[in-house]
Amino acid sequence: MQIDCGFTKENHWFRYRAAAIIVENGCVLFAKNSTTDYFYSVGGAVRLHERAEDAVKREVLEETGVPYEIDRLAVVHENFFTETNRNSQDLHCHEIAFYFLMKPRGTQELNSNSYTSGVREEMCWIPVAELGTYKAYPAFMKDFLREMPKEIVHIVTDER
Repeated sequence: MQIDCGFTKENHWFRYRAAAIIVENGCVLFAKNSTTDYFYSVGGAVRLHERAEDAVKREVLEETGVPYEIDRLAVVHENFFTETNRNSQDLHCHEIAFYFLMKPRGTQELNSNSYTSGVREEMCWIPVAELGTYKAYPAFMKDFLREMPKEIVHIVTDER
């Protein structure tokens, strides 16, 4: 049985996530779907007994149709935010995410046929220089990509 590392209790939600930073030809890959008004990073829940490295490779393959390789762990992100669920109830969210920088392949060609919660996802290459003009999460990405530190960065975002 495959169980995601996360839980919901009343109006509190926690998730352990692995995400990818994929940069090709000056553009970074984000996803979008028809139920959101923003772009979001490629990745998803880490499963119980799964390494974050394996989770990000699995998620990237599921979402892009391409088996990207990991370059290195780049960011540990503690994210606190409020999200409205399908029942119009506010969820107090706490997410721990490991962001892995993926090795470039030299092409933006993907073979995506990804769905999230039954809704088709669209993969979008956004020019790094223009990322600040998009409503894209995580918001720290525009500064991170401009600076691209060599060490692992710990970022805490609190938008509650």
